[in-house]
Amino acid sequence: MAREMQKNTMFIEHGSEAYDNGDIRKNLDEDGRPKRTGTWLTASAHIITAVIGSGVLSLAWAIAQLGWVAGPAVLMAFSCITYFTSTLLADCYRTPDPVTGKRNYTYMDVVRANLGGRKVQLCGLAQYLNLVGITIGYTITASISMVAVKRSNCFHKNGHHVKCNTSNYPFMIIFACIQVVLSQIQNFHKLSWLSILAAIMSFAYSSIGLGLSIAKVAGGGGHVRTSLTGVTVGVDVSGPEKVWKTFQAIGDIAFAYAYSTVLIEIQDTLKSSPAENKVMKRASLLGVSTTTMFYVLCGCVGYAAFGNEAPGNFLTGFGFYEPFWLIDFANVCIAIHLIGAYQVFCQPLFGFVERWCKKQWPDNKFITSEYAIDVPLCGMYCLNSFRLVWRTVYVIITAVIAMTFPFFNDFLGLLGALSFWPLTVYFPIEMYIAQAKLQKFSFTWTWLKILSWACLIVSIVAAAGSIEGLAHDLKTYKPFKSQQ
Repeated sequence: MAREMQKNTMFIEHGSEAYDNGDIRKNLDEDGRPKRTGTWLTASAHIITAVIGSGVLSLAWAIAQLGWVAGPAVLMAFSCITYFTSTLLADCYRTPDPVTGKRNYTYMDVVRANLGGRKVQLCGLAQYLNLVGITIGYTITASISMVAVKRSNCFHKNGHHVKCNTSNYPFMIIFACIQVVLSQIQNFHKLSWLSILAAIMSFAYSSIGLGLSIAKVAGGGGHVRTSLTGVTVGVDVSGPEKVWKTFQAIGDIAFAYAYSTVLIEIQDTLKSSPAENKVMKRASLLGVSTTTMFYVLCGCVGYAAFGNEAPGNFLTGFGFYEPFWLIDFANVCIAIHLIGAYQVFCQPLFGFVERWCKKQWPDNKFITSEYAIDVPLCGMYCLNSFRLVWRTVYVIITAVIAMTFPFFNDFLGLLGALSFWPLTVYFPIEMYIAQAKLQKFSFTWTWLKILSWACLIVSIVAAAGSIEGLAHDLKTYKPFKSQQ
């Protein structure tokens, strides 16, 4: 039977593990929270889970829009910018000193400590809207992968000429049901096992896609057209379509590097020794360099395999039909990865809403009371009624929105465009300038500002391309057919 816990803030915050060995201090960090146990390995797993996501599957299409020159160049540029700004952000976890200063637990806390004012609200709006968008996008993508398994078997049984249309809706509901359960994981610190599993899955399906593309190129699977500038105006697309698709491709690549929104939350899981900023920089280097290697290989080899007709998602868009069992396995890996990635991106939002509600209504037992439940094979679980209801409602809402707009590439591009500049570039640069007290118009100040403005322009054109693509999809949308 559940027993109501004492409404003691320390007890609720830390749970029973804080009392091991009869000495609470042995199990707490200097800020009074349970000792953090994360390492560069777990942080790297979180990053890879966040970065190698559904975006990798659209990179062959993105390279096809940009061509052999601009495609890899844009990939490498986003990689370098993301790693550089992530190092700036890692130094802001503690303030004013990056090693001994006061901890900041969320991205908003970091902005509040370094910039303050209205920028805190703007950061929160950008971050949490982006997190909501990503979870909606992952619901769409996971359902497409689940549908692809069913369609793959249908094609294998009945032939490639059969349409094998399947609705995405039942699979979105299945995904949502799984997330309702996993969303009851209390916080980011409990997610390491799920992130490691998801990271393994991401390597698996990326490697399968890469291997199939190499096999297609090596086997000379038909003549494909590629060029230095990508899809050809007048042959593949019209002039305006070339412009819009180029902008959208840039947005897709930006989305493929979207993890700054959860960087601070990941860093807050690390042990205090060695210094968190040094460990986070190491994890960022490993995570970004590993994913960039996969991205360049998957994008370029995928383009070589499919040419200018590369599908938006080469595993679910049926760039490959055989071996069908391998396609099935890859899509199952995608679905498992996105189950974990969904949690990585929604946990900061869950934590923000729950902290705010506890602060607003500290005497409301529905919000603050916790109940200890002994779960077989899992140990003691702290059940909170508000957490159960709010997180369940959130998952349902994101699933409903995903059912309303089940598009893939355009949605990815829009998310990437909206989040890249403010969260990956603008705030890290502004906080570094404030923390380092750089003088206006000094050399470093000037080139950082140039970088920020250049990335803003890129984000605007990418957003424009994605909005145009979404508008086109809405005009042609048929709600009861599989959306690939």
